[in-house]
Amino acid sequence: MKALVIEKPNHAVIKEVPYPEPGPGELAVKVERVGICGTDFHIFAGTFLSPYPLIPGHEFSGVVDKVGEGVEGFVPGDRVTADPTLLCGECEYCLTRRGNQCLKWGALGDTTDGAMAEYVKLPARNAVKIPDTMSFAEAAFVEPVACVVHGMNRLDLKMGDRVILFGAGAMGLQLVQAIAAAGASELVVVDVSPNKLQLALGLGATRGVLSGELKPEDFPRGFDAVVDATGVPAVIERALGFLGPAGKFLQFGVAPQNAEIRINPFKLYHKDWTLIGSMAINHTFLPAFRWVKEKRIKLEPLVSKVITLEETPDFLARPKDPDLLKVQIQI
Repeated sequence: MKALVIEKPNHAVIKEVPYPEPGPGELAVKVERVGICGTDFHIFAGTFLSPYPLIPGHEFSGVVDKVGEGVEGFVPGDRVTADPTLLCGECEYCLTRRGNQCLKWGALGDTTDGAMAEYVKLPARNAVKIPDTMSFAEAAFVEPVACVVHGMNRLDLKMGDRVILFGAGAMGLQLVQAIAAAGASELVVVDVSPNKLQLALGLGATRGVLSGELKPEDFPRGFDAVVDATGVPAVIERALGFLGPAGKFLQFGVAPQNAEIRINPFKLYHKDWTLIGSMAINHTFLPAFRWVKEKRIKLEPLVSKVITLEETPDFLARPKDPDLLKVQIQI
């Protein structure tokens, strides 16, 4: 079968690899759609925790092709999406619903071969059947929505909170919808793209500000919550300056592993700040699936472009277009 393989940082190729024969308790899925995530760019650049060579792709949908021994509830032809998370299920973190901190944490497309291929193998327990009313494009969004659900659970917004969000990419615009649904009274979105800011206003933001025009003096009291969806260290440092008294800061965007930022520890103490991380999914795939299934979040407008597998190595290597939202691969 054909697959995209990142052989080493900054080097991806399309090549023939063996079909992933499912073992006991596993499925082989014929991939239809797979989303390109910001984490995939970090994997390509060598700034994530992934081994090489690796087939990336952790947000996907497709059709069951083969069923392994002992699998019940799935047959070839079933339309599915899947939680890519691979947990041991036995460590203290798994047993206390902190699975994203599992001592043996892994994920399809992050630590083992994923879905940027014609077929992908996965534990049957990770798969979820999708209804005919859900497109393959929407189903490939369930994983990123699950990341948003975990981030929102961590942030624990209160009705009427004032929020500023940095980054209006595909993930940021999902967060815009979630923050608006959670009851934020004010939601300011900051980005470099006027087009993205316009879309953010249509999805629940109350104000859009171009990054170069953002002034702290325009918000003298700061915000109850500040969310970074960029992962850019300079943006993160700047974002912290908008945190108000007793405010919460959510680091949602993925930064390079060796990135560092500066923070004033006196302000952290004196202003009663809370700093929060949000790593991937944490038992939130099914809640996200229900949200997508019931059309509680608009997703298809976030797909800027659909490309082929053969076009993907070049796409990963090019500088990012600031106006692009989600790019999906049609296998």
